Amino acid sequence: MAKILVTGGCGYIGSHTIVDLVEHGYECVSVDNYLNSDPSVLEQIASITGKKVKNYPVDLVNKEALKEVFKQEDIYAIIHFAALKAVGESVEKPLLYYRNNIEGQINLLECALQNNIYHFIFSSSCTVYGQSDHLPVTEETPIAKAESPYGYTKQVCERIIEDSIRNKEMNACLLRYFNPAGAHDSLQLGESPINPPMNLIPVITEVGIGSRPELKVFGSDYETRDGSCVRDYIHVMDLANAHTKSLQYLESKNVDFGDAEVFNLGTGEGTTVLEAINSWEEVSGEKLNYSIVDRREGDIPAIFADYSKAKESLGWDPKRGIGDIMKTAWGWEKIRRENIVK
Repeated sequence: MAKILVTGGCGYIGSHTIVDLVEHGYECVSVDNYLNSDPSVLEQIASITGKKVKNYPVDLVNKEALKEVFKQEDIYAIIHFAALKAVGESVEKPLLYYRNNIEGQINLLECALQNNIYHFIFSSSCTVYGQSDHLPVTEETPIAKAESPYGYTKQVCERIIEDSIRNKEMNACLLRYFNPAGAHDSLQLGESPINPPMNLIPVITEVGIGSRPELKVFGSDYETRDGSCVRDYIHVMDLANAHTKSLQYLESKNVDFGDAEVFNLGTGEGTTVLEAINSWEEVSGEKLNYSIVDRREGDIPAIFADYSKAKESLGWDPKRGIGDIMKTAWGWEKIRRENIVK
């Protein structure tokens, strides 16, 4: 059977997407260099699905090693997650982000075109919109200047895909995520970064469990309902399912070869940082230790999605809200911490 190549398959979103793909009858192979993930994720995937997924520990920047993967495996579609993703770190280390995210994708696309891969799904980001003057953002919202090198790599990578597949026998979906969070409903799989997480939800749960002293809320003077930043948090399993539906959409030839179609993936509802903290406190029954500090460079005040295009074209509709996200994220954090202690 031809396989789906999932880059970053041992990472947070990649692993949950593999679970959804396998449960819908697809066979997957992963490429992940374990820069910010762990091989134990493969065992968690197998525990949930009953299927073992092979991983190649290859860095996409190493083109020769990547070529070997395509020689070894019969691949007909790619879902590309592998990238560095921390806004703050990208501001501090822009060249690292440009080399890893852009050069890695160029190598992947060259291999894909040389091996006649038909379908390509790209893990993009709402950061491509920059600071939009209109909310919620739609796929027609103008692309503004990126607020961080990370956001700029997503803008560049989208353009590279569009230019590379034009007039080729390949079609693509560019999926602009908002803020993935939460864990698999079984609590056997969740976010387990090797490096300290910088996204809000895992930071909240780590403060809650006591593995870091406090949460810093960056800014309290934004023009939002409580002064803290607004983001659109989407449950990771809702997001994972959007990739399966996107692949089915490409397979159905609803997108012509040579075309790349853009979809927003969010819930359409914004949650402030302080509201997210309140949600965790409701789920856990505890108080979170946090402090309010100055704004962080690269952050934008507010962004949330209009996902009606994905609903209409893909038949995708997120089922879970911030309460479900916090419930699974907190349940997973407690189990993860118990395993670390053991």
